[in-house]
Amino acid sequence: MTIAAKGSGTRKGPAGLLRYRLDLKASPYLYIAPFFVLFAAFGLFPLAFTAWVSTHEWSLLSDEHVFVGFGNYETLLTDPYFWNALGNTLSILALATVPQLLAALLLAHVLTMRLRAQTFWRMGMLLPNVASVVAVAVIFSQLFGRDFGLINWVLDALGAGRVDWQAGTASSHVAIAVMVAWKWTGYNALIYLAAMQAVPREVYEAAHLDGASRLQQLFHVTVPMIRPTIVFTVIVSTIYGLQIFAEPQLFGGGGQNGVTGGASRQFQTLTLYLYEHGFNRGFEFGYASAVAWTMFAVIVLVALVNYLFIRRIRSAS
Repeated sequence: MTIAAKGSGTRKGPAGLLRYRLDLKASPYLYIAPFFVLFAAFGLFPLAFTAWVSTHEWSLLSDEHVFVGFGNYETLLTDPYFWNALGNTLSILALATVPQLLAALLLAHVLTMRLRAQTFWRMGMLLPNVASVVAVAVIFSQLFGRDFGLINWVLDALGAGRVDWQAGTASSHVAIAVMVAWKWTGYNALIYLAAMQAVPREVYEAAHLDGASRLQQLFHVTVPMIRPTIVFTVIVSTIYGLQIFAEPQLFGGGGQNGVTGGASRQFQTLTLYLYEHGFNRGFEFGYASAVAWTMFAVIVLVALVNYLFIRRIRSAS
């Protein structure tokens, strides 16, 4: 029986070896295939279809979709409202991102110290991020209210006078930037904290022996050591800032005023501009698709500038 079994295994050997080789080579691709199938269906196809739609005069109110080539892009680049929305977006991005990341860095540095209830304070950093963006926007819209807002009440008590936060360009940008910074500062602080904990303690001990204060250690030891993490947070915050939508829309009270970013479009962002043309006015999907691809180009351009800037810093180091 043993000889027969060995003979049977020998006869089935080539087929079994072939199946084994196919399984060895094909199985890894089969395991990762679902991701690529889903990505192609819900990622690549919508991108390609949106690019195709952007070259047409495409409205949901009409059955005819006329090919216009780059006509939508030409109209877009000559529209002053587009440039106004782009300027507002970049302004809010700068006002929200720079203070937010600096505050996150300082908070993470404080959390590395020996504190009582250290876990409690670290968990508390994440609470603003857990809160719904709609809830955050609604609460801060009330805080920045013109007549009954808490911030205006404090300013009035200090003798500075009340501010109509929605009416002005600079004031509305500051208010929206505060919303974004409050929501994401703790999240970035925890990312920095994780990176700081990976820095060898010997480096800090050497800096302490050289007479460096805690603040000097932060900027001369910690920041260079966690530079890749800082780069990551800068790029992610930039991408989010260029796509900001809920905060300005709800800050304007929703409705038409929220879509246009105020009566004078003083805080209309690129996503609000896209929403206005795509869903709020005539369902101009062709023009809205052109706006979407232009936003994509702006994000890529900003990411490229960040990359070149970081590369220059590394070469200088």
